[in-house]
Amino acid sequence: MNKLSIYAGLMILSVSSAGVLHAAPVKADADGNRIVTKAEAIAAADARFAKMDLNGDGTLNAADRTAMMAKHFAKMDSNGDGSISQSEFMAIHEAGAERRADRRKKRMERIGAGMREGRQPRRLGAMVMMARADINGDKAVSQSEFRAAIDARFSKADANQDDSISIEERQAARKMR
Repeated sequence: MNKLSIYAGLMILSVSSAGVLHAAPVKADADGNRIVTKAEAIAAADARFAKMDLNGDGTLNAADRTAMMAKHFAKMDSNGDGSISQSEFMAIHEAGAERRADRRKKRMERIGAGMREGRQPRRLGAMVMMARADINGDKAVSQSEFRAAIDARFSKADANQDDSISIEERQAARKMR
């Protein structure tokens, strides 16, 4: 299996981890004060990592991708016969399209604008993030590598280095992407 497909699978699992620091409302903001501390960011990253590490081995790798694919297959196979019929496929596709449309509408209302011009597709950006997180190049991301990537991303956004990211810092970091 090539490196790109492993990262693609892992990133599909963790698309929201890129938004840990930048989404509004901010998921990492545990106390709801709209300021994300480093401790909150690390706690949110640990929770996301645990959710993606399906086999609990402390590493995001091809085994987790395979387990997630099996989980998705089981969800799509609503009658449990081991195959996905056209009606099962269409039901999942339509439900997903409705969820995506709702999220898109809410996001546009929240930010009051359209998508930025020339924005990199989310999946591709997520794959790049995972590739950067894989410090030792073993095609797997350990929890320490995942934390280091979140820490680096946090530090980059924390302009005044006070171990918290204000709304203004979050907006500035978003503009820099």
